[in-house]
Amino acid sequence: MSWQLVSLEARPAQSWRNGGGITRELLAWPQPADWRVRLSVADVQMSGPFSRFDGVERWFVVLEGDGVVLRSDFATHHLTADSEPFRFDGGLTMDCTLVGGPTRDFNLMAPPGLARMERLRGAAQVRGALGALLALYTHGADAQLRLGNASVTVPAYHLAWTLAPAAVLADVKGQDVLWMEVLA
Repeated sequence: MSWQLVSLEARPAQSWRNGGGITRELLAWPQPADWRVRLSVADVQMSGPFSRFDGVERWFVVLEGDGVVLRSDFATHHLTADSEPFRFDGGLTMDCTLVGGPTRDFNLMAPPGLARMERLRGAAQVRGALGALLALYTHGADAQLRLGNASVTVPAYHLAWTLAPAAVLADVKGQDVLWMEVLA
């Protein structure tokens, strides 16, 4: 199985229209202009509303900083760099308040009900379905991904991704790793 590596540092920063931060798009699949799955890292520099993405499910993780408070008409969520991934409807009006200053966050956007994200620390076993888009993002330290006899080292601040040619059962070892599966 071949994994594509994408460096966060090598991706261009795109400024937000509202001036509240920047985004580095790691993957827009299958086409950048007409994506079905989008993986990105955002540097949030000021509090404000999230962009709406109707018909999209979002997964959100704080990677760095003191955290955020996300508020919708229905609930308030306090998220930190220790929190599990937070899933929500991209069509919701969502307001973000920075807790102690800027944050760096990871975003997965995909069709509703087709994606999942796990935050892993230490050693863990992960699964992926035949034909799924599989991705692993590691932040701050390298991670090891082992599938049978093959092993892939994913450097810190990199995304590794592939389309699974078969069902996958793999071992991951790392300090702060995000594992994602999106059914294609």
